Amino acid sequence: MKARTHTRIKICGITRNADAESVVAAGADALGLNFSDLSSRQVDIGVAAEIAVSMEDRLIRVGLFVDPQPEFVERVLGMVRLDVLQFHGGEPAALCGAFGLPYFKAHRVAGTVDMAALEACYPDACGHLLDAWVAGQPGGTGQQFDRRLWPRDARTALVLAGGLTPSNVESAILQLSPYAVDVCGGVEGPAKGVKDPGAIENFVAAVRRADEQAGRTVSA
Repeated sequence: MKARTHTRIKICGITRNADAESVVAAGADALGLNFSDLSSRQVDIGVAAEIAVSMEDRLIRVGLFVDPQPEFVERVLGMVRLDVLQFHGGEPAALCGAFGLPYFKAHRVAGTVDMAALEACYPDACGHLLDAWVAGQPGGTGQQFDRRLWPRDARTALVLAGGLTPSNVESAILQLSPYAVDVCGGVEGPAKGVKDPGAIENFVAAVRRADEQAGRTVSA
């Protein structure tokens, strides 16, 4: 039997090139650049452009948007080299898929997740990210949702987000077996948007321990 490939790791809310270098050094797979003005981790487009260039062929570069105007996404893409898009609002599939890049659709979990309905609504999504529902906040809350609501019938890749830290991500992976995990505040110090290199390293190590226990291999 072919072994499962490793759990992908995305470190989101990167605002500094030094933090991007820490993500590379720790061995994560992707970083997230947040372009939403609703977020305290919003990155300046010029800074994002510099980070994206420095990460070329080193990490997957994900751009995060919340209910953007199409013109804004186009403007960002004209300046920042991104590989994947991630949408955290009420965007329809037509908007999400309009930019010629693969995309993940984020959903805030407040009750039973109807994956069949979500996959029907976003048939071209490469996956779905599940995060905690907190009123008025599209993500990055540091809160967990009830893991008993995790869907087991998904046909597309599922990304686990919400309240992940170096101390709990190992057990979460062993319980849910997600395609990927997405962490933001769980690897920061006291200042939002400023990552802790040691926390990133510990987070990645915890994910790899879970993969080893589950018999997954680190492969492309």
